[in-house]
Amino acid sequence: MAITALPPDTDADIARVTEALAMITPRWNVRILLALSGPPLRYSELAAKVSWLQNGQLHPKLKSLCDAGLVERTEHTARHVSYRHTERGAALLPVLPVIVTWAEEHLEKADGPLPAIEQIEDGLTLLTRRHAAAILWVLKSRQEVSGRALARIVMPSSDWTNIYPPLRQLVADGLVDTDGIGQPYRLSAAGDGLGPVLGALSAWSAGQSLDQAAQHPVWGHPQAKPAPRPWLSSQPRPTPAALPPARTTASSPAWHHRDLFSHGTTARPKAAIPAGGPRR
Repeated sequence: MAITALPPDTDADIARVTEALAMITPRWNVRILLALSGPPLRYSELAAKVSWLQNGQLHPKLKSLCDAGLVERTEHTARHVSYRHTERGAALLPVLPVIVTWAEEHLEKADGPLPAIEQIEDGLTLLTRRHAAAILWVLKSRQEVSGRALARIVMPSSDWTNIYPPLRQLVADGLVDTDGIGQPYRLSAAGDGLGPVLGALSAWSAGQSLDQAAQHPVWGHPQAKPAPRPWLSSQPRPTPAALPPARTTASSPAWHHRDLFSHGTTARPKAAIPAGGPRR
C-alpha cells in the first residue's frame, strides 16, 4: 500500500530505505554488527566485545538482528551457539564508511575528533526522523516546495499542517533550509550531500550492488537538470559558497571495519544524541 502520493516506484524505494533504517538505527545495533566482523563468535565472546551492554541487553538485540536477517545464529550443541553476519548483514558494512564520509564533511565538529562509530550513529539518527526520507526525496526531486504542496505529497491523507513538525526538525538538524515562514523549503548543502548515503541505502535495501547507488534516479549523479543560471562550458563553473569542496576518490579513506572504532570495540559509548540533532 502506498505511503505517499509519489509514483509507485519512488514510494516503494522510500519504504525500503525507511525499513532498512529501522533495522540498523536502534541503539547498539551498528556496534554489534561491527563487533561481529570476522569469524563467528560465541555469545560470551561477543559480550566481551560489547562489554558496555548490561547483562540481559545483548540477547534481545541479537534476536532483533537475527529477525531482520542481518545476523545468523547457529546452534552447534545445546551449550555451543555462535553468531555471525548473514550475506545481507555483511553487504551492509560497506555502507557505513559512506555515512562517515558524509558526517565528517557536513556535521559540525565537536571539541575533539569523534570515533567513526559515533559519526555513523549521529547520521542515522537524523535520517530516522519521522517522514524524513519522504521529505528529502521530494525536495531532492523538486528543488523547492511549499509546505502545503509538500504535505499533499508526503502525507496525502493527513491534515496538511502536520507537515510542519517534521519539517522544523529537519531544519533544526541542518538538512533542510527555508527563508522564513511561508517561504518554500529546499535541501541544505548537508541534505543535498546525502546523495551517496541514501543511494547506497537504496541499493542495499533493494538487494543490489552498491555500485548501483550512482545510478539512483533521484540521488544518483549526474542528474540532467537545468543549470540555475547560464554559464559557458569553456569556463569552469564556480562552486556555490554554501557547498563544501567535493571530495576526490583519492582522498577517501581505505576503511576497515575495525577502524570504525577509533578507541577499540570495548570503549564505552557516549550518551545518545539529543532530539534536536547532533552538533548543528
